[in-house]
Amino acid sequence: MNTSKKIGLYFGTFNPIHIGHLTIANYMVEFSDLDEVWMVVTPHNPHKKKSSLLGNHHRIAMVDIAIEDYPKIKSSKIEFNLPQPNYTVNTLAVLEEKYPELDFCLIMGEDNLKSLHKWKNYEVILDRYSIYVYPRISSGTIETQFDNHPKISKVPAPIMELSSTFIRKAVKDKKNIKPMLPQNVWEYLDEMNFYK
Repeated sequence: MNTSKKIGLYFGTFNPIHIGHLTIANYMVEFSDLDEVWMVVTPHNPHKKKSSLLGNHHRIAMVDIAIEDYPKIKSSKIEFNLPQPNYTVNTLAVLEEKYPELDFCLIMGEDNLKSLHKWKNYEVILDRYSIYVYPRISSGTIETQFDNHPKISKVPAPIMELSSTFIRKAVKDKKNIKPMLPQNVWEYLDEMNFYK
């Protein structure tokens, strides 16, 4: 009987983290067999244009304050020290080596499942890890090989059509986006004058 803790890895730039991210993470940990969800903050890719991506330390700080009241949700900056460009398969190998007692799984939106066949070493990921998929409204179709796959579970989480891109633009346009962010994250953004 496998008694190791099941950890769902939820990757994102979280630029900024918003109530959509929190709702999905919390749903996954409360309504599936996951014991914890780790919000894995992905670093700025040095090969990409900087655009409006906040520094790694600001994004992890916002995740940390957003999850203060959620003991089953943790933050992870495991990717901050990995060579860039990094791939999910590498992160999984590093985590497995660092925490051999834990059972890691991936959390992804249905939109990502549609492009999973393009991921580096996706067969290795599917062979070794379970994937928990939450619904997203998106175009395109899921590859037939992923339909009814034993390693892929669809979790009927609420559909959250809220994006960090929308929030950044709204802040720039001086809109009130307070209800879309955890209170303490909103205060942090406001105080730091981010995205304006």
